Amino acid sequence: MIYNVPYFVVVILILLGFYVLLFKRNIMKMVMGVIFIGSGVNLFLITLGYRGGGVFPIVSDSTATVTSFPVVQVVVISCILVIAAIIALMLSFVQSLYRHYGSLDVDSLGGLKK
Repeated sequence: MIYNVPYFVVVILILLGFYVLLFKRNIMKMVMGVIFIGSGVNLFLITLGYRGGGVFPIVSDSTATVTSFPVVQVVVISCILVIAAIIALMLSFVQSLYRHYGSLDVDSLGGLKK
């Protein structure tokens, strides 16, 4: 049962991120929802690559029979970089919206309506 805890945390993070994206009206909170989803995806990938008792593939220990999966580590590092770039872009959009409209509430951005 203890081995399933990371999966429960992944589900909680992703559901919390989607809840914030769908039901909150503040743009900064929406950015935080994207951060929660990205953290959940990274934790899911790390959990998939974990092997109990495994060592790093770089360690040249002849007695080690189990090594951790190195591809997952590379994918997570790439995912962290992509999410950081997306969040930086989103924050720059939020800053320009705040300068132009003076508010971060989605409902008060009247110029965006049809």
